[in-house]
Amino acid sequence: MVDTASKVRDTANRAYRAAVRALRTVNHRARQRWRATTPHERQTVRLTAVAAALGLVISAVTVGAAGPWDSGQRTAERARAAGADGRSGTDHTGEPGGPTAAPVLAATGPLPGNRKADGAGGGPAGQVPPPTASALADTLEPLLDEPSLGAVRSASVVDAASGRQLYTERSGAPATPASTVKLATAVAALTARGADHRITTRVVGEGSRVTLVGGGDPTLTPEALGDLAKKTAGALRKAGTRTVRLGYDTSRYRGTDQHPIGPNENLAPVTALMVDEGRLDSSDHGPAPRTDDPAGQAAEEFGKRLEAEGVELAGPAKAHTAAGGAKRLAAHRSAPLGALVERMLTHSDNDIAEALARQTALATGEEASFEGAGRAVERTLRRLDVPLKGAVFADGSGLDRTDKVTPALLTRLLVRAADPDRPELRGILTGLPVAGFTGTLGSRYGGERGEPGAGLVRAKTGTLTGVNTLAGTVVDADGRMLAFAFMTSGAKDPGAAEAGLDRLASTLANCGCRDSPSTG
Repeated sequence: MVDTASKVRDTANRAYRAAVRALRTVNHRARQRWRATTPHERQTVRLTAVAAALGLVISAVTVGAAGPWDSGQRTAERARAAGADGRSGTDHTGEPGGPTAAPVLAATGPLPGNRKADGAGGGPAGQVPPPTASALADTLEPLLDEPSLGAVRSASVVDAASGRQLYTERSGAPATPASTVKLATAVAALTARGADHRITTRVVGEGSRVTLVGGGDPTLTPEALGDLAKKTAGALRKAGTRTVRLGYDTSRYRGTDQHPIGPNENLAPVTALMVDEGRLDSSDHGPAPRTDDPAGQAAEEFGKRLEAEGVELAGPAKAHTAAGGAKRLAAHRSAPLGALVERMLTHSDNDIAEALARQTALATGEEASFEGAGRAVERTLRRLDVPLKGAVFADGSGLDRTDKVTPALLTRLLVRAADPDRPELRGILTGLPVAGFTGTLGSRYGGERGEPGAGLVRAKTGTLTGVNTLAGTVVDADGRMLAFAFMTSGAKDPGAAEAGLDRLASTLANCGCRDSPSTG
């Protein structure tokens, strides 16, 4: 009798466990089907469920009148990035004729008039709740498991309005960020200096000596040097000086000017004085042949411009530290730091990144070197209460493989940039490349039909051999702004790894990712 009862209990327990597994499978499949529906269909189901619960009758006409959902990089981007004020905003380069986000933003319709967005740009307060953690996990995990992404993958997705973590996969594990470390560089520089700060290049004089003093502006142009020469020549004529000894001063920076990767087309020697980032061709971004002496090149160009203005030079320009009491003869100011950040992020500009890291050092009392800049960036970010455990800032550009950050840090930095109480960080969001349109994402999300994320994903790319990362923002199909970071290493096919990251971001942009009423 006891054996019979035991067998009955065992049989019942097995049947119960089988029923639970079956219910979980049905529930999982229901969630997957729910995820596959369009945002409009999901809204219809939600309205119907509410009507049934309240005993109300909602007609199909009423549901249909709701109209198509505003999906993708929409309300938050319009209201916060494009319409905040009259400055560049959508101009990623800060230069006339440069690639802009305007074609993407214009397609969404007119900007709302001074409508208050919620905590971090996710649309009007209370519009929709964020995605659920279980829904995001069901959606993203199969994509993150793609072998093409390499052996090590980590991820973080955060609701930008509340800062709540929605999805994590080893989000606290430090990894090599490649160029996504530029997000940390940008946040630190804008926090330390402010978005309106400009880098000044000066010309000073003492007797018959004229010195071109570098302030750390890598975007100084030959035309700007020409303007400096014209002003300098005018000041010299007033003083009755016709012949000068020309010097150039790079003392604002300390330490080596050579990045650990050595001479490279991705970065000129890092010096406080350079013209056109030391480029030897007509390019304004991307890899290019570089001079091994940017400061000497700039001084030589300045000397030619001085001679064209009628000033005689007593020999070639020589390195020289200007006297503290030397009289200022002329000055040139760079574009505002906010515009430099936009240009850096859009084109992943390594020269600007290293300059911004050193601006952070100068603002915080550290020496303007690779080591001092790293300390300054970490110290500045610590003031923002972001997760810095395991972080290493060996440079400002991400070319150094010893850099380490976590996905959690990258998403938290993006949340800080979306905070309406931190307008000085606005250029970080507006500077992110737009998928299929601008910067380092201009050639991705393409094809004849276009990929689902084209025009919707804004993200900073990061690529080194075996390292592929992507971090940015989307506004999901339900209108909620999300910050994301996907970091991978060990991929053998960089193209396949990039495509895998793009699928993750595209899926996030096009997913409402909330459970159906039946699954809670």
